[in-house]
Amino acid sequence: MNYKTKQQDGVLKYLNENAGAHVTAEDIRENARNGDSQISLATVYRQLDKLVEQGLVIKYETDKGSPACFEYIDPNLDINPDKEFHCICISCGALIHIRCREISGIEDHLLKEHHFLIDPKRTVFYGHCENCQKAQKKI
Repeated sequence: MNYKTKQQDGVLKYLNENAGAHVTAEDIRENARNGDSQISLATVYRQLDKLVEQGLVIKYETDKGSPACFEYIDPNLDINPDKEFHCICISCGALIHIRCREISGIEDHLLKEHHFLIDPKRTVFYGHCENCQKAQKKI
């Protein structure tokens, strides 16, 4: 039986306001509200687990030791999270998600020519984000 709670409403409201962004459970705990009071971290994780199970939220785990990120998938938008790749800036740690036909072509090539099926949600490219590149040029 699925029923909504005030805590789930608070978490969903925050996620909806940040649809498409990667947020941590701590981000949600700091910003989501149950009326006037904050929601505990344990409650946030419980709600996130339910939302992941329902397919409304995708959980991304990049590096060991780094907190998992969560992304709300608005069911009203035509977004295929299975065709999304990720970049992590090794300078600042920013997680950037990319939907790109050319990168998807690599996925198709690996399957056709090398019989290797990659999981885009878990495929991560490491490098330097635009802001860190600009900052390094100023030094």
